[in-house]
Amino acid sequence: MNRMLSIAANTMGQLQSQLDVLSNNIANVNTVGFKRRDTNFSEMLFQQFDNQPNNSAEVGRRTPYGIRYGVGAKIANTALQLDAGAIQRTERKLDVALTNKSQFFQVNVTENGQTETRYTRDGSFQLLPINADGSKLQLSTSEGNPVLGTNGLIIVDGNAKDFSFNETGGLTVTNQNGTRTNYQLAVVNVLKPQNLESAGSNLFRISSAATVGQTVRPLNATQVSTMGGALEQSNVDLASSMTDLTLTQKAYQFSSRAITMADEMSGLINGLR
Repeated sequence: MNRMLSIAANTMGQLQSQLDVLSNNIANVNTVGFKRRDTNFSEMLFQQFDNQPNNSAEVGRRTPYGIRYGVGAKIANTALQLDAGAIQRTERKLDVALTNKSQFFQVNVTENGQTETRYTRDGSFQLLPINADGSKLQLSTSEGNPVLGTNGLIIVDGNAKDFSFNETGGLTVTNQNGTRTNYQLAVVNVLKPQNLESAGSNLFRISSAATVGQTVRPLNATQVSTMGGALEQSNVDLASSMTDLTLTQKAYQFSSRAITMADEMSGLINGLR
């Protein structure tokens, strides 16, 4: 098999994966609390040709001796970037933004009868009734998943008239009679972002290869930093992402052209009489 064909084909498959990552980043440029992923490439297997036995003939050379003949590039990893997005004021009382880039809200998600704790930076919360008469409301995400507090689910009186978040993740609920009830959001600090995997709906879960203690650490109120009436925007830089997308598309086109050229060369050789 023509080695040019294998090199180009291997690289094109990896470039397609990079295009998928970049496209997902761009599609979520306006998603609240979204965290972009960056791709890192590494060289695949290569063959070393020591074609110069006399190193004294290579005086001044700055590259390694010999010739390295590779078989293409591959994506070494896709890294989650926790850079903080811009904070936008909304003045909505149930919106809250985390101002520390490594902190995440905890959310309960039930799928196929199994409940799992997941993590998000999206603080656009809402109160949903949990009984028929609406006398009890539960703090939930925009997708309807329960938000966790330090004492479990956050359930408030259905007749509450006012809500506010403070700067340490505390929710104060004012009832009709003027009494106030305080709740504390359960927030964790992410120690190893590489152990988080996307779980859809702007949520993350801990990968099966990692443990909770290795990946996240629960925080108390004094360690949490939030801003009420505001939301964190996506950390995707549209201009930079579009530039990377264009470069990746060009690299894909070059690899495709290499396959065409290799095929044409093989056709010429096979046509010789």
